[in-house]
Amino acid sequence: MKKLFSLLTTSLALVLLSNFGPASPGYQVGDKVADFRLKNVDGRLVSLAGNQAAKGYIVVFTCNTCPYAKAYESRIIALHQKYAPQGYPVVAINPNDEATVPGDSFAEMQARAASKKYPFAYLQDETQQVAKTFGATRTPHLYVVTRQGPDFVVSYIGAIDDNSEDAKLVKTRYVEQAMTDILTGKPAAISSTKAIGCTIKWKKA
Repeated sequence: MKKLFSLLTTSLALVLLSNFGPASPGYQVGDKVADFRLKNVDGRLVSLAGNQAAKGYIVVFTCNTCPYAKAYESRIIALHQKYAPQGYPVVAINPNDEATVPGDSFAEMQARAASKKYPFAYLQDETQQVAKTFGATRTPHLYVVTRQGPDFVVSYIGAIDDNSEDAKLVKTRYVEQAMTDILTGKPAAISSTKAIGCTIKWKKA
């Protein structure tokens, strides 16, 4: 009887986890990325394939409300300003459930993008399917993807740098180190780090 109860409890936990978060670990370095079409704050639908000039993208799952996301906001803008001219624009994606966090609604995304003058696309992952496919769990959670023929392949996953609180105290800039390698045609020497940030606010079942 105890074994049966334990089995039922474990099964229930797995069902609940599947409703509240990613069902799989998502992409790993070297995986091909499935394209997506998400609504930008200007109302346009944006996809990876839509920018033929892009050599790749810096895809960052972020939001309006997380303190970590706010702390990294200027650094994300700086990444776009540095790497978009080299063919790697930032694409920011907000995966949070707006019913749980009203401050992450589409209207609030539009307001923040306008207020902070975002130079990059800021997309709403309304169904949260893109975040689940990538395996994103935090805001911010960053992925560098590189064009290989018709495909985009993951080259780096994780944190932007080693200080989530103060940009002035950063010692190791993980994304910039990875981009230095990627832009010279090499695999990133450090291709994966631990993302630090708020947990994504998943839709309730």
